[in-house]
Amino acid sequence: MTDADEVDHDGLQALARRLRLGTSASELHGSLTGYLAGGGAVDGNAVLGVLELDGEAIDPTAQDLALLDRLARQSQASLADAELGFEPLLPADDRPLHERAEAVVEWCRGFLGGFGLAGAAVQASLSGEAQEVLRDLGTIAGSSFDFGNESEDEDALIEVHEFVRMAAMLLFAECGAREGTGGNTVH
Repeated sequence: MTDADEVDHDGLQALARRLRLGTSASELHGSLTGYLAGGGAVDGNAVLGVLELDGEAIDPTAQDLALLDRLARQSQASLADAELGFEPLLPADDRPLHERAEAVVEWCRGFLGGFGLAGAAVQASLSGEAQEVLRDLGTIAGSSFDFGNESEDEDALIEVHEFVRMAAMLLFAECGAREGTGGNTVH
């Protein structure tokens, strides 16, 4: 997949609005990532169904389904990247700090929901480290931020972002190592 083919935050946000999904691009990507990290597999035609997202009577077009397919392939490939290239799909760094911080919270909420959809059996057999990572993601998902010193706040958000990025890859690696014990595979 070339960079030109990659789904970006703005493109996914436009899709979520167009389909009236009632979720943000960050939460949608978090849900998909959590589902994949939990051992689920999906192609673009089934993303909305697997994640239990229904638009308000707006059927996705062929172009919408193609975008979801690219997003699913992009997410799967980046989680499996040996170079640790996974990145949560979040607003660009030039967006206001409060918007980016809220997007991280939404991404984590989505991740936890998607991970839960992949299968409870996986969660029960996670290592202690992975269970702690899930708890930490839950803490982030339930957070609200107080902003004070912009430089310190920016540094803190960078640290949280890096934790979230690594947490997703750790959970994907652990659950992927349990061939066949993850969630349902949808093709």
